[in-house]
Amino acid sequence: SRPRGRRRGATMHADQLFGHWDAVREGLFQALDQLTDEQLRFTPRPELRTIGAVACHIASAENGWLSHIVWRETADWPADFGVSEYTSVAALKGLLGRVHSRTKAYLATISADPPSPQVDQPIVLPWGPQVSLRWVIWHVLEHEIHHRGEIYLMLGLLGMEAPDV
Repeated sequence: SRPRGRRRGATMHADQLFGHWDAVREGLFQALDQLTDEQLRFTPRPELRTIGAVACHIASAENGWLSHIVWRETADWPADFGVSEYTSVAALKGLLGRVHSRTKAYLATISADPPSPQVDQPIVLPWGPQVSLRWVIWHVLEHEIHHRGEIYLMLGLLGMEAPDV
């Protein structure tokens, strides 16, 4: 049986395989939309990241894994996006949207059909191990889910409800 909405003989691309990412990102945006720009500076303890810094970290990790590890656009891991440059909810959502739009456009070009899908192409990490593109994409998605949960927890500490998952 083939996935709903997929025509017989149609190629499945990685954007479909990882389509759940859209729902994850929507939940992150719903959480950010509850906040004021001032609340982005909230942190449970001074040594921990603020909500805004966590959102920047999500964008920085996605950008780093794709631009450095997958696309090899940069010789070194790119600098993290600075929280001082993204001090409003709108600016953070814009950053997250720009980074993710590049990822989504790329995933739309990658075949996920067997027998040897492009998503299983090997990628040698700069520190030695070899993983598949599929592993990298799942890793970046899981990273976002983890840190989205951190933001949801901070919403609770601020007396707000986290979006439903």
